[in-house]
Amino acid sequence: MARIAWVEDQDATGSLADVYAEIRRTSSSGRVADILRTMSHRPDFLQAINAASQLHFSDGALSEAQHEMIASYVSALNRCHY
Repeated sequence: MARIAWVEDQDATGSLADVYAEIRRTSSSGRVADILRTMSHRPDFLQAINAASQLHFSDGALSEAQHEMIASYVSALNRCHY
C-alpha cells in the first residue's frame, strides 16, 4: 500500500481530470503511472513533471529502452518499486 495518498481517475475533477486525460492520451500504456499519481494533489506540479518526463524520455542520445533501463536500475538501487 502506498504511503502517499493520491486521487484515482474516477475521483479526479477539474484541472486534475484534464491533466490525467492528457497523460493517458500521450502515454504509451494509455494510463497514468502511479509515480505521477503521487502528485495528484498538485495538478500544476503534476503537469510540469509530466512535461519534463516527456522531454527526458524523448528521442535523443539514448533510446527509450535505455532510459527505462537506467530508471529501473536507479529505482532498484533506491529500493523503490517505481
